Amino acid sequence: MTNRSTYPRLLGDIGGTNARFVLETGPRRFEYVQVLACADYRSLESALASYLDYALAQCRSPIRHAALAIANPVDGDSVKMTNHHWHFSISALRERFAFDTLEVVNDFKALAMALPLLPREKTVKVGAGKARKESVIGLVGAGTGLGVSALIPVDGKYVAMDSEGGHVTFSPSTDTEMAILHIARRDYPHVSAERLMSGVGLHIVYRALAELENCTPDDIDVPQIIKRGLAKSCAICDKTIDAFCDMLGTLAGNVGVTFGAKGGIYIGGGIVPRLGTRFADSGFRARFESKGRFSSYLAEIPTYVIVDDFPAFLGVSAILDQSSRACS
Repeated sequence: MTNRSTYPRLLGDIGGTNARFVLETGPRRFEYVQVLACADYRSLESALASYLDYALAQCRSPIRHAALAIANPVDGDSVKMTNHHWHFSISALRERFAFDTLEVVNDFKALAMALPLLPREKTVKVGAGKARKESVIGLVGAGTGLGVSALIPVDGKYVAMDSEGGHVTFSPSTDTEMAILHIARRDYPHVSAERLMSGVGLHIVYRALAELENCTPDDIDVPQIIKRGLAKSCAICDKTIDAFCDMLGTLAGNVGVTFGAKGGIYIGGGIVPRLGTRFADSGFRARFESKGRFSSYLAEIPTYVIVDDFPAFLGVSAILDQSSRACS
């Protein structure tokens, strides 16, 4: 059986906006990182070929083993992305690049596997609570889409869940959120949590709040909404950030009680870290704990923001190690 721990190994984290690649040249030693805009490439194959041209010019050793995390369900050989047009065959991709091993997993499964390996300085605690050892750990993350996963302790190790929990039906908790839902349903018969708590979702919430305030929304993109909201230079943008944090708190609380995540809830994705201290000062934690009779239950669960730039690389590496052990 091929030794899948042979280095260098190619690792990738493929989102709806960016594809991140790295070579793992030794255990948890990551070099030659590149972040490629998905929109610049017609396919994952072309993006991967571009990265390998760069990486192999730096590291001339052959690459036989690879693992990719992708923002999409992975069930069988054919993969078609939810929030981007790329689609591919895992076996054909493996053959195209002559990999002996190619593991392809859901991106939040990979991120969940990274959680026990994250250095403490790569997380920021929000609110109170204390993690219990050998307990379930929950994960929520908002970026181009919305991801959910959990780590389940089994026989001294963790098993990461494949989950598409970001696509659960959005659950409003206030009159304003009910009004946002009503507006969103004009265009989307099913309004998922991802539809509102994501990059695209911030824009939908912004336009809905402008309508509720009888204002004409500006023609601005999500980075501008965040920038104006953080600067408090636009009242609607400011309220959009507040609404996002509150709604994410409700969803994270749902994950907490659903999985019994006494090991803590981690917040990943690209949006929350960009909010900085605004997130800690928001209504996120109060909404997280706002579960009626189970408020005290959630008050004991800590919440952490992941501030590592490339946390999924740790998880993809761990999955490749785990796969190697299973085949040895």
